[in-house]
Amino acid sequence: MLFSTKAEYGVRLMVALGRQGGERPVALASLADAETLPLAYLEHLVAKLRDAGLVSSQRGAHGGYRLARPADEILMLEVVESLEGPIAPMDCFVDGADGRVLCSHESDGDVCSTKLLWTRVHGGITRALAGTTLAELIEFESRDRKLNTVAAGAA
Repeated sequence: MLFSTKAEYGVRLMVALGRQGGERPVALASLADAETLPLAYLEHLVAKLRDAGLVSSQRGAHGGYRLARPADEILMLEVVESLEGPIAPMDCFVDGADGRVLCSHESDGDVCSTKLLWTRVHGGITRALAGTTLAELIEFESRDRKLNTVAAGAA
């Protein structure tokens, strides 16, 4: 399953915002420059993240964006679903209102032969995203930068 650039750029945007600490809002243009991402696309993504309650905005000369909640309270499942919609490994895969997995190929007692596989794939992806916080990504990035700096200094 491939996620689109919405998820990739949106997660990168959230990490960049989280890296700022949240004391003051950050201009989206400066984040776009720092992350080498297209500003117009980030404007579209940040609107979805704001609607989902993941970022907040402030207008004015010193305006911009910041995380709406602490990074350790933001799950990657929330971020990805706010940008991509519900996680579905196949087009026929639908989450039922009661939490059960439905398949559009099933009707009148017919059973989908691959439903078990796609249910497991869905569960694995959902658990991985729900089990990863924004704070973990920020910490991982920080550790990785330190290791790269040490390795570069030793060379």
